[in-house]
Amino acid sequence: MNRVVVTGLGAITPLGNDVETYWGNLKEGKHGIAPITKFDASQTGVTLAAEVKAFDPSLTMDRKEYKRMALFSQYAIAATAEALSSAGLSDLSQQTNVDRVGVMISSGIGGLDDMEAGIIKMHEKGAKRVPPLFVPLTIGNMASGNVAIKYGAKGICLDIVTACASSTNAIGEAYRHIKHGYSDIIIAGGSEGTICEIGIAGFAALTALSTSENPDRASIPFDKERNGFIMGEGAGILILESLEHAQKRGATIYAEVVGYGSNADAYHMTAPTPDGSGAGKAMLLAIEEAGIQPCDIDYVNAHGTSTPTNDSAETTAIKYAFKEHAYKLAISSTKSMTGHLLGGAGAVEAIACVKALQEGILPPTANYQEADALCDLDYIPNKARACDAHYAISNSLGFGGHNAVLCFKKWEIK
Repeated sequence: MNRVVVTGLGAITPLGNDVETYWGNLKEGKHGIAPITKFDASQTGVTLAAEVKAFDPSLTMDRKEYKRMALFSQYAIAATAEALSSAGLSDLSQQTNVDRVGVMISSGIGGLDDMEAGIIKMHEKGAKRVPPLFVPLTIGNMASGNVAIKYGAKGICLDIVTACASSTNAIGEAYRHIKHGYSDIIIAGGSEGTICEIGIAGFAALTALSTSENPDRASIPFDKERNGFIMGEGAGILILESLEHAQKRGATIYAEVVGYGSNADAYHMTAPTPDGSGAGKAMLLAIEEAGIQPCDIDYVNAHGTSTPTNDSAETTAIKYAFKEHAYKLAISSTKSMTGHLLGGAGAVEAIACVKALQEGILPPTANYQEADALCDLDYIPNKARACDAHYAISNSLGFGGHNAVLCFKKWEIK
């Protein structure tokens, strides 16, 4: 079996369009939530979102390329460019066997903004006026497809769709693919661009979104006053590589992936199992594959969406997995700052785990004020915490009962 390491990171987020800016703002407890500017949201009942700011696709692709891509694919390309550069792999075809370089970049929904625009155009002007690229713009696999085309990766190319667990599943499956020797490198992560009228209206109809008008009290995971999540957007990319391959080329190693757990609640379309067993067992699966005990985990990056049901249920799941050690864990939800990137959430949160282990700093749960009796663990309120953490897990829980958990280990040269 191969050991699998992280050798590159890339991010496009509401907190910044590179990893350094994103991570810096996470450590400062700053959020990227503001009034929606992408469309007139006055009819949705929702006023706030976590939009990507000042994104310029021309920095990583030419106009002809990005005009043929939906926003989520553009985000994926840009984040991949940074990740490959940080991995020292900017010219894959000259540096490795591209037949053994895969791409697993997930999107929960795909090009929803272009889907909305195409359907409106058909309704208003007729079926013959549907844009010629409607399908390749909107289908969710095109983030992976476009990245493979752009960078010449000719190995496995997948889009794993498990709602809000999508990119965590993508990273986990990429880890397994390298662990068992099928690939040397996989560009893994997720991307989403769903801040559009149908995206906001659809989740609002589920009463899943926060209706707060105060950006500082909108995404407040584990807080008693939480009332829904804030839609975010962007992309997170990790370069996963076999340790042997990474060491042969002298790569910088950020962290090691040591475990992955994935299962199903088999309970309800949107609600988690009340006893926490579904997500709890997924955490235990990841810990078991890592070859450690629950008490060895130092930090949990929680799914922590800021919905009443999720946060209390995830707290129950953490207690299911960790028993008494749950009260000794440091836990935070970085969605308090990024909002919820849906299919891209797990990837940007995995980056937060990697950086936390690398720097010995745990990001906070921002804007936390009111304790909830149903959420009684240590959520690192408001201020980042110095901690020489050795193991971290990242939880992602998707509609349909999809649970996915990654376990990362601090990289230490021995």
